[in-house]
Amino acid sequence: MPLFCVQTRSKLASGKGIASALPCANAVSVYFGENAGAHGRAETDDAPAIARNDVRSKIRSYVISHFHLARTRNVGDEDSLLDAQLISRRTTPLTLAGPPSLHDRLMTVMEAMFAGSTKIERKHELTIRELTLHERVEICGLAVTPYLMKHYSGAPSYALRIETEGKVLTYSGDTEWVDELIPAGHGADLFICEAYFFDKVMKYHIDYTTLARHLPEIGAKRTIVTHMSAELLGRQSEIALEAAHDGLVVEF
Repeated sequence: MPLFCVQTRSKLASGKGIASALPCANAVSVYFGENAGAHGRAETDDAPAIARNDVRSKIRSYVISHFHLARTRNVGDEDSLLDAQLISRRTTPLTLAGPPSLHDRLMTVMEAMFAGSTKIERKHELTIRELTLHERVEICGLAVTPYLMKHYSGAPSYALRIETEGKVLTYSGDTEWVDELIPAGHGADLFICEAYFFDKVMKYHIDYTTLARHLPEIGAKRTIVTHMSAELLGRQSEIALEAAHDGLVVEF
């Protein structure tokens, strides 16, 4: 079974005293891998699974929903690609996939954070793929289909529908409600979706009440909410869905 991981935010954004700006339970690592048996496995953590060398060195691909620095910190900076070159000395190929402009923006960030890092001769093959809307592509044994969300990130922001070995996982990324979430999450074994406020409607983020109203149309087998604001974190007793939290491990 292929090892796969998707990260929504880095460990820096998981609530260490900054919940008002970067709510906790935003660090989500999802992977299908050697330790997951016949099931998918998802975990949320203060230091996501992909940040650990023992897991990261085995990862064959990253799929990115949208390019914000907090989402890509463990992909493009000295803690990851440079680590692979200088510390763990990775030799196995690595694929990064995400929205259009991923390559250029990733190179810009890497140079800004560590000058010269894009010109290092790597010991492993690095492939960067830019995903086309609604085009189902195979990435290291996974079938990935991107759906267009509504969230400002300087490029299209995607929800990701990921299929492998009879399991379907959908991750919403960041977005306000859009009807594209219905086909993206339809019938998924696990639907991980943001829910920012309880019922306050705002641009670029879904509130819990709106999400709950549309869940019958989506028809996912299991839904977990993440990206919660301090307000929603304080009202978890009022919500009917599972809520992500640091250290949560889910098998599906």
